[in-house]
Amino acid sequence: MNDQIDASTRRRLAEIAAQLESISASLDEISFDVLREASERKSSRPDIDRTITQARRAIEKASRLLQSD
Repeated sequence: MNDQIDASTRRRLAEIAAQLESISASLDEISFDVLREASERKSSRPDIDRTITQARRAIEKASRLLQSD
């Protein structure tokens, strides 16, 4: 892919990939908080954690795709 686009476009895609990595890390922190809160309440894994995990994985995949050669 990288040989088909100019340096400016590659930089923009790299910036977006970095932003996606940051978003993924934020979702991971939120997921941890949700699980910690559930543990404190002695309840099972909340459904929202599954949704957050699914979103995080999709974002990680998008980031990897943008970084691929």
